[in-house]
Parts: sequence; structure tokens; C-alpha cells
Amino acid sequence: MYTTIAEFIEEWNQEAASTQKILDALTDASLEQKVSSEDRTLGAIAWHIVSSTPGMLVEFGIKVKELKDPATIPASAREIAETFRSVSADTSDAVKQQWTDQSLSEMQNVFGREMPKAVTLSLLIKHIIHHRGQMTILMRQAGLQVPGVYGPSREEWSQMGMEAPSI
Repeated sequence: MYTTIAEFIEEWNQEAASTQKILDALTDASLEQKVSSEDRTLGAIAWHIVSSTPGMLVEFGIKVKELKDPATIPASAREIAETFRSVSADTSDAVKQQWTDQSLSEMQNVFGREMPKAVTLSLLIKHIIHHRGQMTILMRQAGLQVPGVYGPSREEWSQMGMEAPSI
């Protein structure tokens, strides 16, 4: 759990940058990739990350700029990526401006549960990590190269002159 806003901002910036790498690797054609007819497309998951971030912040009691049309998934991978770039910066700014280190221990009712504000920020980060993982599987299915996040991806090993681990 975060004890300072600076701790959250540091982790948010790292995880948002990793998410940005994934979003930047999408193509317009890849946005239609899905596991099954009952599941979200890659574009829907990507847009969910983008559009739900401001929604979660509002639920946490943080005022942020609203998206123009959060219910409509853009057909452009670039538009999704650029919108996240803006949402990510807005997230950092809003948290810095509206909450203090002391307020992180305050209780907040979020989605019907009482929790410290610091926990809500952790939920936000875990949310983008969870969906980013889903996206990487669909990216592989769509034939895209997946950027490394916490280490090199399969393709990045060879670019470093090494063989990717088999296990």
C-alpha cells in the first residue's frame, strides 16, 4: 500500500509506460482479434483500459477530464494509444493535485466497499496490468510482436544476440 503520492506516481508512470508500449504496438487490423465470439476484441480491451481509467478515478473521488465518447471504441490503434498517453498524464496530475500523503489513509467507499484511498490507487494499477496481460495474448494471436514489459519478449532475446529461454 502506498504511503506517499510520490510512491504511487513512480509506479503509475512505470506501469503506464509499459502499457503505452503495448498500445503503441497495436495495428488497426489487430483491433478485431479476439479469443472467441463471446469475448472482447483486442481493441475493446485496449479501449477499456483507456476509458475505464478516468471512470475509476471519478469513482475514487478524483476529478479528471472526461473522454468525449467513452462507449465508442475507436477504429484507430493510434487514437487509442494517443488517448491513453493523455489519460495517463491526467491521472498523475490529478492525483498529485487532489490528494495528499495524509489523505491516502482516509477510507473511501469504492464499488460498495470501504477501503483506504491508497488501496484504490493500487487497484487502478492492478487493473491496467491485468488487461495488459490479456492484450499480449491477443497480440500474439494477431501476429504482432509483443514488446517486453518486465523483461525481454521472445523476439527481443534474439535482438540481444541471445536465445529465448525454453521454460
